[in-house]
Amino acid sequence: MTVIDARDLSLTFRTNDGPVHALKDVTLAIEPGEFVSFIGPSGCGKTTFLRVIADLEQPTAGTIAVNGVSPEEARMSRAYGYVFQAAGLYPWRTVGRNVALPLEIIGLSRAERRERVDKALALVDLAGFGKKFPWQLSGGMQQRASIARALAFDADLLLMDEPFGALDEIVRDHLNEQLLELWARTGKTICFVTHSIPEAVYLSTKIVVMSPRPGRVTDVIESTLPKERPLDIRETPEFLEIAHRVREGLRAGHRYE
Repeated sequence: MTVIDARDLSLTFRTNDGPVHALKDVTLAIEPGEFVSFIGPSGCGKTTFLRVIADLEQPTAGTIAVNGVSPEEARMSRAYGYVFQAAGLYPWRTVGRNVALPLEIIGLSRAERRERVDKALALVDLAGFGKKFPWQLSGGMQQRASIARALAFDADLLLMDEPFGALDEIVRDHLNEQLLELWARTGKTICFVTHSIPEAVYLSTKIVVMSPRPGRVTDVIESTLPKERPLDIRETPEFLEIAHRVREGLRAGHRYE
């Protein structure tokens, strides 16, 4: 079953200054196990599209299905985990209790919460850090804890809104490697928003290039890179060729507008 099926999707925000056309005629299919990155200029609707998938925004035209049902039904069945740009950890709760918070809200037993938290922390290489507080962790570790919180639902779909954008390049590279390992281990479908061309090419099986507002899909690039990707793959001709196509797609989007 197709995980995300959007057809002629548009979204217009009504404001006091008039309508803001965030998305226009977006048609896109995402299949199980794909790693799909969304890239485009600021304000092009990347995050808005993620929020539509998550039922945080409602489209004004077109249709979208998540696992064959409406976004609302998918949200109610806890079909996805969501990782935001900021880690958003409560400083007065330990890392483990931050990860467990959504599980507390949905009423899981203490034993099941503990089991899921331990599993999620292990997946992001934070085993043994459950009793630490967020302020005792580096920025990169805090983002991994945020990812663990999203993984605790054990949903097959992971939505990630530029989670590494505020981190320095060395930490970002390390987390990119870890995220690929996590994806390989879990087989989850990942939708990932980024402004970085190298990040999009390194991580993805499919890259969705979007135009300036109103956000349209100007290109969908299927990656030909192997699943095993050391960081130095970024210096290969194949990688640079895909990056060039992404860059050309971004330029074409600007010309289109």
